[in-house]
Amino acid sequence: MHQATVGIIGGSGLYKIEGLTDVEEVRPETPFGMPSDEIVLGTLEGVRVAFLPRHGRGHRISPSELPSRANIFALKSLGVQWIVAVSAVGSLQEKFKPLDIVVPDQLIDRTKGRPSTFFGNGLVVHVSFADPFCPDLSKVLYDSAREAGVTAHKGATWVIMEGPQFSTRAESNLHRSWGADLIGMTALPEAKLAKEAEICYASLACVTDYDCWQQSCEAVTTEMILSNLQKNVENAKHIIKLAIPRIPGTRGCDCANSLKNSIATDPSRIPAELKRKMELLIGKYVS
Repeated sequence: MHQATVGIIGGSGLYKIEGLTDVEEVRPETPFGMPSDEIVLGTLEGVRVAFLPRHGRGHRISPSELPSRANIFALKSLGVQWIVAVSAVGSLQEKFKPLDIVVPDQLIDRTKGRPSTFFGNGLVVHVSFADPFCPDLSKVLYDSAREAGVTAHKGATWVIMEGPQFSTRAESNLHRSWGADLIGMTALPEAKLAKEAEICYASLACVTDYDCWQQSCEAVTTEMILSNLQKNVENAKHIIKLAIPRIPGTRGCDCANSLKNSIATDPSRIPAELKRKMELLIGKYVS
């Protein structure tokens, strides 16, 4: 059986990881369809990893069209317990400069209409989402970023907008007035789904621009983002290689049991077909 312990979700500009050995490609079919692209399994720094390009190779899938449920479910089916997600972000604060790396700790959801749960249709689950990122994995990423010599920040509030258009100046200033630090399009619903799948999830947020609030700079453009992103991608790859061997072999955080006491539906009332479909996620709680 194909297996990996660590999942890596590559964002804009990060479509492959060099240095993998014993490589194979799989694309598991899930109850939620197919993932964004083939998942590349390989060994990196002695650890079996699964790499998935979020937008597909060639950047074919818009943030609003991402099959996030299929992506997370597929990684779970491969045995993934930890996900390192890489994303491009805009900065809403002067201190987070383009080419900096941020390991955020909070999210604000401004997306619209994206499926954000595996459950429903006869199975009600209320997972705590107070702390959307795994603290243990976040610390590993931050420490690795510091060792890599990158300007890194630990802790930030990240607004996830729908897109694919960038913010208006009014929106950018509104988000700043809330005390938010970063703006992006892809960490949700990924983080919610990872929590439901009991996978530790943390992010390397790669700052590419100052959004459009800072009028002393030109308004954000795709060209600007892609130019800075290529520089950040190399930093992210370096950080990941340093982080992989530091990830604990045994999880001591709450992520591994996030569904415990979260299933509201009486097990006897869950349809048998739905139990079968969700076996990978709820099997240890619902016989």
